[in-house]
Amino acid sequence: MKLRMGEIMSHKVKISYGEHHSQFGVLRVPDNKEHSPVVVMIHGGFWQSKYNLEENNPIAEDLTPRGYATWNIEYRRVGEEGGGWTGTFNDVIDSINYLVNLKQTYRLDLSRVIVIGHSAGGHLALWLASRTLKEVSDGLFNELVVPIQKVVSLAGVTDLKKMWEIHEQKGMKSPVSDFIGGTPNELPERYKLASPMELLPNMKVEQVLVHGELDRHVPVVLSKEYYTKTLEQKKRVRLFVLSDIEHFKIIDPTSIAWETIIDTF
Repeated sequence: MKLRMGEIMSHKVKISYGEHHSQFGVLRVPDNKEHSPVVVMIHGGFWQSKYNLEENNPIAEDLTPRGYATWNIEYRRVGEEGGGWTGTFNDVIDSINYLVNLKQTYRLDLSRVIVIGHSAGGHLALWLASRTLKEVSDGLFNELVVPIQKVVSLAGVTDLKKMWEIHEQKGMKSPVSDFIGGTPNELPERYKLASPMELLPNMKVEQVLVHGELDRHVPVVLSKEYYTKTLEQKKRVRLFVLSDIEHFKIIDPTSIAWETIIDTF
C-alpha cells in the first residue's frame, strides 16, 4: 500500500463526527481522481485534554502528498465531560465509523485503512485492533464497522498496568489511573478490557511497533515485551527499535525515524 512521494495537491476540512466540541477530525485529501487509501491518526498526551491533535499535523502534511487521505482525529480526553472511561474509547470508534459518511464525497478507499497512533494514541490504535472481530461484544463499546488493514504504534502504551507501575516507581500519580478511573488493583476488569497486552487473543490485523531507545516518557521495554508476547501467540507483528530516537522525534517527518515508519506502510 506504500505510495511514492509526488507533486499531489491536497485540501483539508474540519468535520464533526459527534456533538461534543472535541468530537471532530481534520481530513486531508489528495486532489486526484482515484480513491485514496486512508491513514487514521490518533495523537498522544496520556489521554489528557491539555494535549490535542496538532502534534500530528506535520506527519499528516507529509502523508497527503504521498497519496494518502489522512483523518487526524480529536476525541474527548480526561479533563473533559465524557472523557476517559468509556467515552474516549467510543470516540475513536465513532470517528473511524464516520468515514463511511465521507467515503463517496472525498473518494476514500475504506478497504485500505491504516490506523497510526503515537504514545497514548498508540494505545488507542492497538486497542482498536482488538475490536475488529465481530464476535467481540462486551456491551460497553460501540461496534467498529470500518475494517482496519494495519495498525502502527509509535512509542505506544502497549500495557496499561505496566505503565501504571512505571509511574508508581517514579513516585508520580499515573495518568493511567485518571484515564481508567482507578488503579489496576481497584479496577482489574477495566484494565483487562482496555490494555492491548491483555487483548492479544483478539488481535487479527497486522501490527507494527516503532519505538525509540531514548524514550523517557514511554520506555521501549513496553513495545519489546508486547512484541515478544505477540509472537508467542503467533500474531502478525513487526518491531522496529530505533537508536538515538526519543519520544517526540519519532513523529518528526524530517527525522530518519519517519522514513522507517513510511517503509512499513
